[in-house]
Amino acid sequence: MIDRYTVQRILDTAQIVDVVSDFVSLRRAGANYKGLCPFHDDRTPSFMVSPAKNYCKCFACGKGGSPVGFIMEHEQLDYPDALRYLAKKYHIEIEEREQTDEERRLVSERESMYVLNEYALQWFQNQLRDTVDGRAIGMAYYRHRGFRDDIVKEFRLGFSPTKRDALCQEALAKGYSREVLLKTGLALESQEGGDLRDRFAGRVIFPIFNISGKVCGFGGRVLDAATKGVSVKYQNSPESAVYSKKRELYGMYQAKAHISRENSCYLVEGYTDVMAMHQMGVKNVVASSGTALTTEQIALIHRFTPNIVVVYDGDAAGIKASQRGIDMLLEAGMNVRLLLLPDGDDPDSFARKHSPKEYKEYIESHQVDFINFKTNLLLSEAQNDPVKLSGLVNNIVESISRIPDAITRSTYMKQAAHQLQMDERLVTSAVAKQIKNAEEQKTKYANQGEEHPSESEPKPTDEVKITLPKDNLNMRERELVRMLVRYGDVDMCTIEDENGNERVVTLAEWVHGSMAQDNLQFTEPLHQKILDIALANSQGERQPCDRLFVNHPDTDVSALAFELTTDEEPLSRYHSKNQHIKTDDERLMDIVPLMMSCYKLGIVERELKRMMYELRTPETMADKAKAMELMRNYAELKKIHTVLARECGDRVLL
Repeated sequence: MIDRYTVQRILDTAQIVDVVSDFVSLRRAGANYKGLCPFHDDRTPSFMVSPAKNYCKCFACGKGGSPVGFIMEHEQLDYPDALRYLAKKYHIEIEEREQTDEERRLVSERESMYVLNEYALQWFQNQLRDTVDGRAIGMAYYRHRGFRDDIVKEFRLGFSPTKRDALCQEALAKGYSREVLLKTGLALESQEGGDLRDRFAGRVIFPIFNISGKVCGFGGRVLDAATKGVSVKYQNSPESAVYSKKRELYGMYQAKAHISRENSCYLVEGYTDVMAMHQMGVKNVVASSGTALTTEQIALIHRFTPNIVVVYDGDAAGIKASQRGIDMLLEAGMNVRLLLLPDGDDPDSFARKHSPKEYKEYIESHQVDFINFKTNLLLSEAQNDPVKLSGLVNNIVESISRIPDAITRSTYMKQAAHQLQMDERLVTSAVAKQIKNAEEQKTKYANQGEEHPSESEPKPTDEVKITLPKDNLNMRERELVRMLVRYGDVDMCTIEDENGNERVVTLAEWVHGSMAQDNLQFTEPLHQKILDIALANSQGERQPCDRLFVNHPDTDVSALAFELTTDEEPLSRYHSKNQHIKTDDERLMDIVPLMMSCYKLGIVERELKRMMYELRTPETMADKAKAMELMRNYAELKKIHTVLARECGDRVLL
């Protein structure tokens, strides 16, 4: 358990811009900041971060929260673990009691896997530094590849000995479970007898970090001397609850700040390519780790920059295979440039042949846009073959049609027409046709999943419910909840208890008491939850409600609280006829009872409408006793309506 003082210290220290900037590249927008949402495929900045409110929110998908809420959502942590994450970030010491065996058992599967991965990483590093084989074999491999010790340390490289179960035995002896060893993929189960063996035995180890710096997986490369007869040189961790190869980019954790600062990202293929470029001083680089580029990886890069340079070696087959990746980048709205290294070189081997200055000069001066790249590449293959030339044009046109921005698309159409020596109108027409075909395919695909209209019509046996006209009850309820979020802990008035003693009542207690008199609850469950939280806060050790709700562990509560406190306009202005205007500051007792009366009036009006509809139904009209009873109830409720309407009519909320 984390004590309340420490929790409050964490909440007071954590700054939303600082926290979000670890994961999203932010740009100032007035008093706030904006960036691409990390929770959905965002192509235009819709993620707003408010330093004043210490809160963030995506206005497209609705996700966000306080610093704690953001970390909970982004890292899939529970509330206590999100607090621990922030405490570690801000170097706040947490003193906790020792967990019981039962509490340790209840640690989430994901957290258990992260803990084991971190243990394995430290074990691999120790094997590299502190054992004879590690220094003689593992470190010799890294140095043979030209990597300095500082690069080995920065990427936390390791070594796994050839003994088939060395890590498994050590981990089991330390108390880690067999089940988690298998789930992380660090261990494999032999078919004979079910014994555990190490997945990465006899390999050098490349740990894979997620964007927040946690070890989510590993890559292991068999040593050069042992590659004979080995079909797979590299082996990665399998898909798990903490690692998905389609979502992760090798080197992103080390590169994210540099990508944001340089407003550009280099994309390479392998682990050693990333490390080699870092060693040359180019640190805004990530790798897809030999897998085909995915939309999730593109979105991860796009959160930090819209500008990407795809680096190719001289392998023509690899270049052709990666064409789809270029189209995906264009479709995501990225500004794509391509860099072709000399034949036979990859970023790693090219780095070993040049100085850092020569390396940087080359990669900066040899970047071309994708039109130039594709044209030069495909023209050399097509030569004077009309069929191949037609295929070249269609290839380029298809790529241009993927670009979402019309102005950028138009610029590329002009450039393509010039380079292909074609009439611009032909290119424009071909691009328009591609776009139309793509839209028709999307529509067709979407329609395949739609329910046929005849299937959605109510069947004779279905229950038909009366739909009442919309009213403004929800708006009135929302305004009451806004008052609870802002002022729920504030003393509103004094009342006499049953013993004749005066007692101070908070706004939350008054609202609860007023609704309890008429046996009412808010119509929205989330609104009722906020009232319950505010009431509990009033009856315990009070916290300011605005802070309580915005930092609440329930993300739905904190999100609504942020919405209700974002508007900086006065909550209301209140006056009585022929009286001077009063403001919120003067007396909550003037404003809240009026809001409550208007809310109850809305409930009564909705019930009167429901009764009127029920009176008109054939069933009620055929049952005279039921109709008479309903009319008596209607008349009684109409009297209450008159009283409430008079109360609300004399005073006006503007």
